[in-house]
Amino acid sequence: MSRNLILGAALSSLILAAALISFVWTPYDFAAMNIPEKLQTPNARHWFGTDHFGRDMFSMIMVGARTSIAVALVAVGIGMGLGVPLGLAAAARKGSWLDEVIMRGNDLVFAFPSLVIAILITAVYGAGAINAIIAIGIFNIPVFARITRGAALSLWEREFIMAARVAGKSDARISVEHILPNVVNLLIVQGTIQFSLGILAEAGLSYVGLGAQPPTPSWGRMLADAQTMVSFAPHLALIPGLAIIVTVLGLNLMGDGLRDWLDPRIRAARA
Repeated sequence: MSRNLILGAALSSLILAAALISFVWTPYDFAAMNIPEKLQTPNARHWFGTDHFGRDMFSMIMVGARTSIAVALVAVGIGMGLGVPLGLAAAARKGSWLDEVIMRGNDLVFAFPSLVIAILITAVYGAGAINAIIAIGIFNIPVFARITRGAALSLWEREFIMAARVAGKSDARISVEHILPNVVNLLIVQGTIQFSLGILAEAGLSYVGLGAQPPTPSWGRMLADAQTMVSFAPHLALIPGLAIIVTVLGLNLMGDGLRDWLDPRIRAARA
């Protein structure tokens, strides 16, 4: 097991633990304002200091982790749940009208970044975490569709697939029973990468006011609130910024480690 995987799993577990613990305990009520104690630097009572309303930053970071993980996890689930079947169907019908429709649809979605999709959705339904999930999830669909199709195409010419066809299995059954198990490792690695990108996307959407809305804490909105106070209260920007960096770094390291661990060719080369 590589050092990247161990370090990435440790950092990711730390953030996940903070998010899970926040459901049952935080040092202070994350929404409780205490104006006399506003803008305190990190100290024994408030480990990460307080913001301009006197709210405890450590408690807000814990709940913000919960928000970021939930948005990114559901969004990646949407992308994988819809993108993988589309990719399998496109590979099974390579060169057909179905393949063409799916891939051109992917190109169309790729033309609109998640931020643009979020703006379109919020213009109709308003800002919020649910709409951020939908926007990020829609952007993830073509990513998983392309990855799945590319990996599946190389398998359709293999001997065991030809044997399955001779046995009378349909393309749909072959895709589920033979193709999908052979691409699942690649999907796990890509899912980890997309999860880290989902964290960044959620922070970006919250930064511009399109993500989770008050009073729910969000790392991106904490950065937006801190931008006018960096000169005299830098901890307001440094702490949520570091939380994002640690989370994304941990997930990327874990994805890199998983790729090395799950790919037998890389393991053989290092043996």
